Amino acid sequence: MSSEKKKYTERQQQIAVFANALAHPVRVAILDLLHSQPCCYHGDMAEELPVANSTLSQHLKVLKDAGLIQGEINPPKTKYCINRQNYTIAYTLFACFFEDALETTLSQEGIIQCE
Repeated sequence: MSSEKKKYTERQQQIAVFANALAHPVRVAILDLLHSQPCCYHGDMAEELPVANSTLSQHLKVLKDAGLIQGEINPPKTKYCINRQNYTIAYTLFACFFEDALETTLSQEGIIQCE
């Protein structure tokens, strides 16, 4: 048996990055807000969302690091919008991931059948 550990595929890693970015209701709310308008300033989001300004900044950083949003800094303001290119990639990855799972054989109880 080989002692070399298997590595995660690039696809698996990218899905995990996007899933982590979506794993908090505040970040989902931020994306919902950005869906409703082309762009939004940090200060305007702070007025809309029930979180402290510093907490909002942390959540925006997670979304930006994952590539789901992008920011434009014009001191003293930062404007954010959806990164359409990466959003399309995330959509495709998740759609294929869930589609593959739905093609799996399930028992009557909805449990995946191992073959």
